[in-house]
Amino acid sequence: MKQPLIVIAGPTAVGKTALSVKLAKNISGEIISADSMQVYKHMDIGTAKVTEEEKNGIKHYLIDALYPDQEFNVNIFQSLAKDSIKSILDNNKIPIMVGGTGFYIQSVIYDIDFDDTNKDTSYRLELEELANTLGNEYIHNMLKDIDPVSYEKIHPNNLKRVIRALEYYKETKTPISLHNEKESQKESPYNLLFYVLTMDREHLYQRIDERVDIMIKEGLVDEVKKLKKMGYSKDLVSMKGLGYKEIYAYLDGEYDLERAIYILKRDTRHFAKRQLTWFKREKNVRWLNVDEFNCNVELILNKILKDIEELKII
Repeated sequence: MKQPLIVIAGPTAVGKTALSVKLAKNISGEIISADSMQVYKHMDIGTAKVTEEEKNGIKHYLIDALYPDQEFNVNIFQSLAKDSIKSILDNNKIPIMVGGTGFYIQSVIYDIDFDDTNKDTSYRLELEELANTLGNEYIHNMLKDIDPVSYEKIHPNNLKRVIRALEYYKETKTPISLHNEKESQKESPYNLLFYVLTMDREHLYQRIDERVDIMIKEGLVDEVKKLKKMGYSKDLVSMKGLGYKEIYAYLDGEYDLERAIYILKRDTRHFAKRQLTWFKREKNVRWLNVDEFNCNVELILNKILKDIEELKII
């Protein structure tokens, strides 16, 4: 008998947090964050981290689990998430994975095997140095001939994944995209119910812009100032996250605050578009257009509860 796992995914600002907490309340669930940024301590406003009030007593995992200078990647996430699922099931609760980082979610629901091929770090250091001197685009273009699928899928600014793809090819002489595709064809080890929330593109973009305005009002600039004062360098992976790199650049005098806010809104909209593109390639997904439910969380919740009952998920 497969163990249950419910996933609520989707782009930033679509409304995953409120829905997931209500669902957890209704089915005696606990929540695992599948977010590459909310894992960091001291980074609350820019990550739109779930507050204690929003948690409404529901236990959350992988929130505030690491410091901003600690390493975090898909391998680490997968390991921590699987441990969290085990703890939740041991507590006789239902695991609900919530977030917008598609690759992280995929790594768990298909139990993807990440070959430990990168023991020699010299090539990675060489690529990082090249990126520093010649830019991310130069490194990204190195993928074009050896792994065109990864070249198309991975954004040039996602330097960590670009370098990993190049490392994998150097060590195995096969594209990492081929390996990932093979792994993603595996059947899920869970009794899985996988939702992706979406909404009208213009509506989503409006919500993103409003969220950024709220972040600024709530003190995002002061949050980044504090992180900078604590000694967290702009070169850290955590500080390259949306909301942090733009404000860091403003604090360093690269442009004024108005420009920083404009770039943050623009890049967050682009990010949301890429998130949706990722999930469109995913199989076994049930799409929920929240506009069709008039953005009413109770109506969406009732739909999910009905599916859980009909499909005998729990």
